[in-house]
Amino acid sequence: MAFKKWVPIVAAYLGIIFFNVSSSAEKAPYPSFTKDATLATKTEFFDYIIVGGGTAGCALAATLSTSTKVLLLERGGLPYNNPNVTHVEGFLSTLLDTSPRSAAQQFVSTDGVSNIRARILGGGSAINGGFYSRASGEYVQEVGWYPRLVNESYEWVERKVVFRPQLLRWQAAVRDGLVEAGVSPNNGFTYEHLQGTKIGGSIIDDNSYRHSAADLLEYADQTMITVYLHATVHQIMFNTSPEQKPKAYGVVFRDSNGTNHTALLNNNTSSEIILSAGALGSPQLLMLSGIGPAHQLKAHDINLVLDHPMVGQGMSDNPVNGVLIPSPRPIENSLVKVVGITDDVGCYFEELGGLFGSGLLSNNQSLIQSTLVGGKVARPISTGYLELRSKDPDENPSVTFNYFHDPRDLERCVKGMEIVRRVVESKAFSEYRYPFTTFESLMELMLELSGNRTTMHRITGVDSWEQFCKDTVITEWHYHGGCQVGRVVDPDYRVMGVESLRVIDGSTFYNSPGTNPQATVMMLGRYMGQQILQQ
Repeated sequence: MAFKKWVPIVAAYLGIIFFNVSSSAEKAPYPSFTKDATLATKTEFFDYIIVGGGTAGCALAATLSTSTKVLLLERGGLPYNNPNVTHVEGFLSTLLDTSPRSAAQQFVSTDGVSNIRARILGGGSAINGGFYSRASGEYVQEVGWYPRLVNESYEWVERKVVFRPQLLRWQAAVRDGLVEAGVSPNNGFTYEHLQGTKIGGSIIDDNSYRHSAADLLEYADQTMITVYLHATVHQIMFNTSPEQKPKAYGVVFRDSNGTNHTALLNNNTSSEIILSAGALGSPQLLMLSGIGPAHQLKAHDINLVLDHPMVGQGMSDNPVNGVLIPSPRPIENSLVKVVGITDDVGCYFEELGGLFGSGLLSNNQSLIQSTLVGGKVARPISTGYLELRSKDPDENPSVTFNYFHDPRDLERCVKGMEIVRRVVESKAFSEYRYPFTTFESLMELMLELSGNRTTMHRITGVDSWEQFCKDTVITEWHYHGGCQVGRVVDPDYRVMGVESLRVIDGSTFYNSPGTNPQATVMMLGRYMGQQILQQ
């Protein structure tokens, strides 16, 4: 009975908390705290300075702002005023936009494979295929994260930006074809990483509107956060002395007019600069700031702060191979909703339909009515490296992924292509391929469409599937590495050898988590934000 007298008090207390939270939160596009960098003052002070308003950075900034003063610097613009970004039909237009302020900055690795680097608030989540799936329990255990906090952080993300998609008829045929091909069981709809075939979540809602990590800033305290757009960070500044580790104390960023601004850390022991600029941007900025392989920095006349040979090493991208299947039936434009997971084979399988599949490979209008079914090598063993091309942070660094350098990756590709063949030839998928289409003819078509800038070969049959994998490899933009845990950062994501500097993004990964990394990268921003506030 004693509990009853506390009910009104508890209710009033919760009401005060709710009022405070709701009154300090703001809906997108955040007019009170999101500004163009041209409006920044010459010098400002913050508890945390986050470089990169991407998939991890937005979640991290929102979390830290609940009790600290945060600056988030993003070199791109808002997603909300760009209809090609906010509506799914603009997916291909965004990826093919080569303008200087495109949300998708194109680059080509030295392997000859075209790729994309995000340049927009929300990062890769604002321009990708939208698929949402958690990492496996084994991955979480391997990395050393706390499972309970991981689950809570995933749920925090899911409440704001994740939806259950509706399958189109041709996607149901792909799902059933995967099961028929042995990628079983059919796990239905789930966010979890499970062996078999499943429908995953999507950050694209039923109205075809794209949500992204930028939406997570709705969790932020608007009185404690500042977001500057079109703000390109050129350098992290360090205090150095012979007897102490270099200590980060601020950054220099440039607005779209070419004016430099300085953001400095408040003078307290917990203040930090956090890089969340992605697998290209974070190692690149470390090098531009004097932390990296000494010989490389010397070649670009960059003052050495710390010789860190592993910065830029361990770059990896999951190779993707598949076939485009012309269909006698209508194929609606749609992004990925169905995946097949074969942890035993070491491949994941996905689909794209209509213009979204064919348009990535060709502008041939006769191929629009097609389905792209492909396999992605999970946890590739082959790795490469990143090197500076210049001292300009807007210029893409040189990246080598070394696709299929390790023969075990090539072996998994071949096994994956065999499963793709079984899906295409399955009874479930039969109404979406022409009756007399052979899988070999589809492989020939892929060779003709391949835009890779590598040495091309002609296949001579099944015995040359290895060469087919090399000649038709594409990417799903899941590249990672460059600032890996244990090599560049410690288990708390602090850059080893310096103080007041962390890296929290996909550059710290050894392997891309699950079938699509965006769920885990958003989770990581939330997870580490909570960890930092508790430390």
